[in-house]
Formats: sequence, structure tokens, C-alpha cells
Amino acid sequence: MNTESISRTPIHRLRDDTIKNLYVKREDMIPYSFGGNKARKAFGFFKQIDSGDYDYVVTYGSSHSNHCRVIANMAADRKLPCLIIGPDEVSDRTYNSVMMETFGARIMTVPVSEVHDTIEKTLEDLKAEGHRPYFIMGGGHGNIGTQAYVDCYNEIKAYEEETDIRFDYIFFASGTGTTQAGLVCGQILSGDDRGIVGISIARKNPGGRNVVIQSVCDYLYQREISFDRGDVNQKTLFIDDYTGEGYGEGNDEILNTIREELILNGMPLDSTYTAKAFLGMKKYVTEHRLEDKKILFIHTGGTPLFFDDLSKLGR
Repeated sequence: MNTESISRTPIHRLRDDTIKNLYVKREDMIPYSFGGNKARKAFGFFKQIDSGDYDYVVTYGSSHSNHCRVIANMAADRKLPCLIIGPDEVSDRTYNSVMMETFGARIMTVPVSEVHDTIEKTLEDLKAEGHRPYFIMGGGHGNIGTQAYVDCYNEIKAYEEETDIRFDYIFFASGTGTTQAGLVCGQILSGDDRGIVGISIARKNPGGRNVVIQSVCDYLYQREISFDRGDVNQKTLFIDDYTGEGYGEGNDEILNTIREELILNGMPLDSTYTAKAFLGMKKYVTEHRLEDKKILFIHTGGTPLFFDDLSKLGR
């Protein structure tokens, strides 16, 4: 699939009882493997793979990982062997993991404390066997992933210019950091002044915020774009107040959010990423009295994870 086919995912208004002007950008409608921010990023990685001399794809992620599902799908499409290294601690069977298996990916799980050394040894072993592996960091971390959301920010800008609607705040689920880094870089490059608020799905501050800040600086530095570190710090709003029990963990409040948005707007959310971020956004808006602002929520995808939650909604 040509990467141009993912451009301009739809933005539309949501019905909501508390936020007067709430819109959503449906990244889950990217037309590949259930879409999502990981698909947008993966197109960039595979553009590099396609233009290089690689014969093996290796990446990292859990059984819940949208990233690993998309990478496995794109590798299978090219008949490239794919190895996914994941943590034992999050290796339960999910719709995403079933699809990884369907795509023929080999899944290796180790204790999270051994992940780094396992990845290094695996890449060394593959090279010793004569392979030319391409390694993708977990979640699509790195400048290619950041570029994907600079592009997304430019799409939002184009929508604003066409509709004469300007969003005061942009909210989304923030995990490994490059989705947020790309949006912040897009804002800096455009000279905009608005709130870009990442709702953490697991990581805590200061570490979670520092990862985003470093990704922003890495991207701008690589492209030789001058920037003010203090300005980057000010623009990086990484909110860790709504992580609940951590990655992949939902609760009744999150499940109610999934149920309500499915009924009210026909929009699937999931407890690992989007519902947690959507609920966090609603709480943040109320706590900061932003109900009258124009707000955009970026639906970063995860539709297979919605089906993992579906059986719990009737309980």
C-alpha cells in the first residue's frame, strides 16, 4: 500500500454532554490492518526496509501491542520473517497476539529485565547466520515515528485552514513517546500556540515526560532545526494522573467510557490506550475548566483491543 493512501484521516464532531466542541481525528481508520498510530509509523519504517537490503524484521512489544500486530502484517505482506521479542509479564492471549501468529511472526518472551540483552544477542545471532535484520524499537520509537506525527499535525493544520475551525487543545494517548513528540515538533515548526496534552497510559513523570522531550530534541537536532530547550519543555504536557493500575489495566470507569462512546458515537475505544486517554481527557477538561474550548481527541487506534474488552462490557 502506498503511504499516500493514509493521508488525511477523517476529523468529525462528537456528541458529548460536557465538552461543547469536541472533535475526533480517526487514526483508527487508516486503511491497513485496523489502522492506528502504529500503522502510520510503520509505513515509514517499511519504506526504509523496502529501499534497503534487509531480509529479516525484529521488533519488541507485548501481546497487547498494536505496533507488533502491524509490523507482523507488513512483514508477512513482503514475505519477510518477523521476530517479536516480548515481556513474559504481559504475554496473555489477545486478538492482537492471535493476528501476530496468523501473520507467521515468531514470538519470543523473556522477563522484562532480560529484554535488552536478548535483543542484542538475537540481532548478533541473525547476522552470524548471514541475515540482514532490520530492528524497529518498541512502539515505533525514533525519528521515523516522530516524523509520522509531524505529518499528522500538518493534516490537522490543513483541516483547520479548510474549515476555519481552530483547536485550542489536542489530546491523545501517550505511550512510548513519538506520537506526542511528532505533534510537539509539528507545533514548533508551525509556530502555533495551543495545548498538546499527552495522557500517559502507563509511564510516570519525570521519566515519561523526559522521553518525549528527548525525542523532540533528537528530531529537531537531526534535521538541523534550531530550537529552545525551554520552549520544548513548556510545550510538552505529559499527564500521568490517569494511568490507573498501569499498562493494559482497565477498571469499571474505563469500561463505562468504552460503553458510553460506543453507544453515543459508535466509536470503539480500548482500555489499554484510547479509553484510558479519553477518560483522562474528560477529567482534565473538567479539572481545568476547559469545557468551552475547541478540543480535538486523536483516536490512535487499537480496534482489536476493543474486542478484548467487549466481553467485559455486559458484566
